[in-house]
Amino acid sequence: MEKKFTLDRIDLKILAVLQQDGRISFQKLSEHVNLTPRPCLERVRRLEKAGIIKGYTAIVDLPQPQHAVVILAEVELADHAVSQQAFTRELLNTPEVLDCWLVSGNFDFLIRIGCRDMKQYRELAERWLNSTAFKIHKILTTTELQPIKRQRQDLPEA
Repeated sequence: MEKKFTLDRIDLKILAVLQQDGRISFQKLSEHVNLTPRPCLERVRRLEKAGIIKGYTAIVDLPQPQHAVVILAEVELADHAVSQQAFTRELLNTPEVLDCWLVSGNFDFLIRIGCRDMKQYRELAERWLNSTAFKIHKILTTTELQPIKRQRQDLPEA
């Protein structure tokens, strides 16, 4: 039987601090959460082992954007049962797909796509629309102009 993992107030504080600064030393982290370094390290390792901390990331702002055009695409499939798995595999294997969510509502997928230009996006969209495996009914797109806010995952109050 799998034991349910529960987070206490200190775990939530550790997660909040690491979201702000994933490179913080264990000494400083332990000071922020009022623990000595060793128990703090043990808690972080336990959170990593449990899969709550999935990794550490650098937030990068390149002087020249890698993707000159970023598209948000809402995709509606004509037949979910037949094409959802095939289209999901396609999304996972398409390097232009930066982020993707299966969503509820009028559309099935919300996809963030990075391309060097609109021609590259058109070719990708045409390939998807022409595929008999995907059975795409509709793609509605919006172009990103400028990021205003990119947020980390919110944690419950500690």
